[in-house]
Amino acid sequence: MNIDSIKNGYVIDHIQAGKGMEIYEVLHLNELDCQVAIITNAKSKKTGKKDIIKIDKKIDINLETLGFIDHNITVNVVENDKIIEKRKLSLPEKVVNVVKCNNPRCITSIEKDLDQIFILTDKEKEVYRCRYCEMSLKNKN
Repeated sequence: MNIDSIKNGYVIDHIQAGKGMEIYEVLHLNELDCQVAIITNAKSKKTGKKDIIKIDKKIDINLETLGFIDHNITVNVVENDKIIEKRKLSLPEKVVNVVKCNNPRCITSIEKDLDQIFILTDKEKEVYRCRYCEMSLKNKN
């Protein structure tokens, strides 16, 4: 299999196997007017398998959203065919409009224009709580 290298853009690497399409959708990569390659089940020395996304354009990537989905991801910044920076991710302190509160009595169930805000309350266990109703959400990473 041959996937072209990219001249300027990003390589999102070390994505947990099977999460590549979720990231593609969350980042709205289908709306881009450039080449985007999704490689699934690539060989990985650390985890056995991983997904990789290559974006052949400089875009605004929400690193907090990526960190929430999988904080083990590495974002490689590519300029003139060379990696100029490797960005390591971490769990964000707050995520907005990435996941929805499942509590039917939460104000966000009634007020549709309210942002869905979750705050990290236990970093070790990767637990987030709804800002409005305190319902907990365990990160599925």
